[in-house]
Amino acid sequence: MAISNQLKNLLLKSKFDWILGQDDVKNQMKSALLVNRHVIVVGPPGIGKTTLAKNISALLPEIDVVKGCDYHCTPDAPLCPACKAKKKFETEKIPGLKRFVRVQGSPDLTSEDLLGDIDPVKALKFGALSIEAFTPGKIFKANKGVLFFDELNRCPEKLQNALLQVLEEGTATIGSYTVDLPANFIFIGTMNPEDYAGTEKLSDVFLDRFDLLYMGYPETKNIEEQIVTKHGEKLEVEFPKQLMDMMIEFLRTLRRSKDIERKPSVRATLGLYERAQSHAMIAGRSKVEFKDIKSSLISVLRHRLTLKPSVKYLKDIGEFLKGELKTFIESNAQYAEYGKDFEEGGEG
Repeated sequence: MAISNQLKNLLLKSKFDWILGQDDVKNQMKSALLVNRHVIVVGPPGIGKTTLAKNISALLPEIDVVKGCDYHCTPDAPLCPACKAKKKFETEKIPGLKRFVRVQGSPDLTSEDLLGDIDPVKALKFGALSIEAFTPGKIFKANKGVLFFDELNRCPEKLQNALLQVLEEGTATIGSYTVDLPANFIFIGTMNPEDYAGTEKLSDVFLDRFDLLYMGYPETKNIEEQIVTKHGEKLEVEFPKQLMDMMIEFLRTLRRSKDIERKPSVRATLGLYERAQSHAMIAGRSKVEFKDIKSSLISVLRHRLTLKPSVKYLKDIGEFLKGELKTFIESNAQYAEYGKDFEEGGEG
C-alpha cells in the first residue's frame, strides 16, 4: 500500500502507545512502513504483535466507501463484482480499525480461502473469465486497510507462493485462471520462532521480500507490571505490591530457565494476576495472598510452557513448577515470608 503524506505524518508523530515498551520495534516498524515495506514481526506468542498491528490500523485516516461493501470499495475505484456492476453509489465513512483484517495461519489454510475462487454456477452464467464469476477471498477485505497475517510459518509452501505472487505482482493464479488483485493494503505478518512446534520453514525467496522485526518479552519488570494492571481484569480485592513484584519476577525467571523450551508469555502473567484475585474473592478475603498465586499456578501455567526433552521425561510439569516456585522463594530473601506456605503444606 502506498503510504499517503497524511499517514506518513501520523506515523511519525505516533508513539504506538497501545504497546508499552518495545521502543526499538516501534521505530523499526515506522521506518519500514514509511518506505512501503512488507513486514514480518518475529517473536513468541502473547507479547503484543496483534496489538501493535491494530494500533497501526487505528492510525489510518477515515475514508468514504460504498455503503455496506465488505471490500471497502470507493466510488472512484470499485473492486468487488457487486460494486463494479453498480452505476450509483451510496457512501459511508469508516475508520482505520474497521479496515483491519486478520488471517490466522494454519496448515489447512488454502489459497482459495485467502484469495478467492471461481464459482462454477456463476461461471456458466456469466462466463468463466468474467469478474462476476469470481468470489473474492479474505485478502480483498483488507483493501485500503491492514492485512494482518498471524503465524505465517504455520502455512503450507503453496500458500506462501500464492501470497508472494499477490504482493509482488498484484495478481493471483487460481486453478487455470489469472486474476488481477488491485487490493491496496499494508501487509503485516507474524512468525513464531522456528523452534516452536508446528512451524514450517519459510523459503529464502519468500523471506527476501520482507523486512523482519524482532519482538521479545517486556524489557523490564516495571513495564510488565504496567501491562498487567492496564489490561488485566481488576476485581474488588487488593493485590499487594510486594506480591505483584514476586509474581512477575518469578515468571521472568521461568523465561530464563535452561529447562524450559516454550516459555510463559505475558498472557500467563495476566492469567495469574486475574486468577489470584478471583481465588481470594472466592475465599472471602479482601486481599490477595501468596497461597492464591500458588493455588492458581498449575491451572494458568501448565499448558503455557513446555519442558525440554531432557527434563520432561524425568519430571511432571506440575511438580516442576511447584519446585521452581519453592526454589525462587528460597533464593530471594525479600520474599522469605512466603516460604511459610510451603512449610505448612499450603494449598494447591
